[in-house]
Amino acid sequence: MRFGVLGAVEARCATGEPIALGGRRSRSLLAMLLLDAGRTVDARRLIEGVYGERAPGDAAHALQSQVSRLRSALRAGGLPGDLVLFEPGGYRLAIDPEDVDVHRFERLAGEGRRAFAGGDHATADRLLREALALWRGTALADVADASFAEAQTARLEELRLAATEDHIEARLTRGEHRALAAELPETVAAHPLRERLRGQLMRALAGSGRQAEALAAFEDARRVLAEELGVDPSPGLRRVHLAVLRAEGPPRAAVPAQLTSFVGREGDLARVGELLREERLVTLTGPGGVGKTRLAIEAGRGREACFVELASVGAGTAVPRALINALGLREAALLPALSGPSEPADRLVAGLTGRAVLLILDGCEQVVDEVARLVHRLLAACPDLRILATSRERLDIAGETLHPVRPLASRAAVRLFTDRAVAVRPGFPADDATLGAAARICRALDGLPLAIELAAARLRVLTVEEVAARLDDRFRLLSRGGRSGTPHHRTLRSAMAWSWDLLTPRERTLAAGLTVFRDGATLDAVARVCGPSEDEVIDLLADLVDKSLVEADEGRYRMLETVREYCAERLAEPATAVRLMDEAIELAGRLGATEDLTRFLVRKADALAAAGDLDAAHTECARAADLARRAGMPESAANARRGLADVARLRGDLAGARALYELALRGCERASISAALTRSRILAGLRCIAEAESGGERAVGRR
Repeated sequence: MRFGVLGAVEARCATGEPIALGGRRSRSLLAMLLLDAGRTVDARRLIEGVYGERAPGDAAHALQSQVSRLRSALRAGGLPGDLVLFEPGGYRLAIDPEDVDVHRFERLAGEGRRAFAGGDHATADRLLREALALWRGTALADVADASFAEAQTARLEELRLAATEDHIEARLTRGEHRALAAELPETVAAHPLRERLRGQLMRALAGSGRQAEALAAFEDARRVLAEELGVDPSPGLRRVHLAVLRAEGPPRAAVPAQLTSFVGREGDLARVGELLREERLVTLTGPGGVGKTRLAIEAGRGREACFVELASVGAGTAVPRALINALGLREAALLPALSGPSEPADRLVAGLTGRAVLLILDGCEQVVDEVARLVHRLLAACPDLRILATSRERLDIAGETLHPVRPLASRAAVRLFTDRAVAVRPGFPADDATLGAAARICRALDGLPLAIELAAARLRVLTVEEVAARLDDRFRLLSRGGRSGTPHHRTLRSAMAWSWDLLTPRERTLAAGLTVFRDGATLDAVARVCGPSEDEVIDLLADLVDKSLVEADEGRYRMLETVREYCAERLAEPATAVRLMDEAIELAGRLGATEDLTRFLVRKADALAAAGDLDAAHTECARAADLARRAGMPESAANARRGLADVARLRGDLAGARALYELALRGCERASISAALTRSRILAGLRCIAEAESGGERAVGRR
């Protein structure tokens, strides 16, 4: 059952049907009981409220008659007949206050106000919106002439206006300036003396880029207050006026709205939220395509935040100017006098002083030195400022707290893939076979969200099995991104190239050399294979770790497979790859690391085949296959047979190559990244054979 007084007095049964309550006196009696639901209302108050100054001589008996009629009406509507209870001194409506709209409204409004004070603006917006939606019109509209109604209506209307102002505040904080600029003039016209509403209208106009209209709204407020009350605007309204004059309105570049679901980062989001409550500078680090930008956007939602995209910004004064533009600060208005600050950074400090705002600086790595200097200065000069940065490299300044963004875990990665797959192929099946192929794709792509989304987009023209089979050349497969992405996020290759281009020549040399170690290596192994010296390797490894190209974990250094394959392409000459593999083979042999030894032999064979030395390639693969067979390593044996099959195919022995590929395929059943990659390369070889055979058949047909 539901009862209401925020509009006409009403009662509804469990099915939602309205109950006929009778005349004005019955409705007045119910309204008074509802306003104090669950509490005893004094009989004298009820008599005065129902009858006013025209109470009958036997008022107590008359009130009993009204109570009896109300009970009958409620009972006729399907409600229990004992809801209205007689108690010493008066009557009580025995219902839960939550069943009455006015009590739900007051609870929701209070919770929304507390959520806003605690900085949870999204929750405040939701609670206050829900509270205001309970109103159906003027409170107690159909009993307005009852003696109790006038005071109660005024009280409830004031609560409604306060909740409305609180809701507007939450919406302003969330960046809804344009919508409010259209809505608020009507609200202000209805309540012309409420200065808080006037100030909110000015802020909405200023935040929409309509400073002149905001200033005009202040002049109108000044005139009305003078004419109606003979007073000047309050200090609060004058502060808003000054902020508009200085162009200090809320940020224009609000957190961008997203068009896709946010998958698999609930723990990261909660942790970043905790860090932002405790720290003033948080940097999200991680490799390209891991989802730093999206996490930052979600973390900024519900806060007074300004999003600044720095990927296309140059060095020098371009960084502070980008912030000035994103914040909507008119540079001339930031100068308090002709002798004021003239440098962009000084102007930015002047505009941010005293503002509690979160700056989201996205893509700092290509201007990391300039960003670090500016951030250090802003945080020192603006104590209310907080900054959330995304960068493939840390800013490395005092007070910075890092949150490394890792690739998605297996289940979350598959969930992301299927979510994006449904968007491009409605009716995408979620059977075991499809999910198994999706899991193989996600493992082979290291759980990188960008790569997974690009792979899912390929389902417009390929099946999930066909996508999985083509991951041997992931950069070619994942080369068609959406038009809305930034240039360095449109393809997998462009995301990797963005990181590669930021490396020094010596860092690139080591990064390419590290690709010989598919499962990572110790410092000693890296130094022996990649040289020049252990001390230099330590410094270079530290740089690559800082730039999110290498992961350090308990003394081992490894690359994500996607990063490793891109860097492997950067090995300029097959001869260089062969030399590195010889060093790795020698080290693995000395350490007795048979699995590593077989892998290095096959990789050397691949480099030899690329150089055209098929005999040497066959020798290395045969050696690897023999080692794997004797050591009982089916996955390593499968990779070696794949190498032998590649050599046979390149020699033109298509039948022999097919037999080796099919034999190798049976050794790739284990769910691992290396098995998935070997499987995709085998399937690619089989496709090449099929294409060669179909081409031969067409040639015979033409003859």
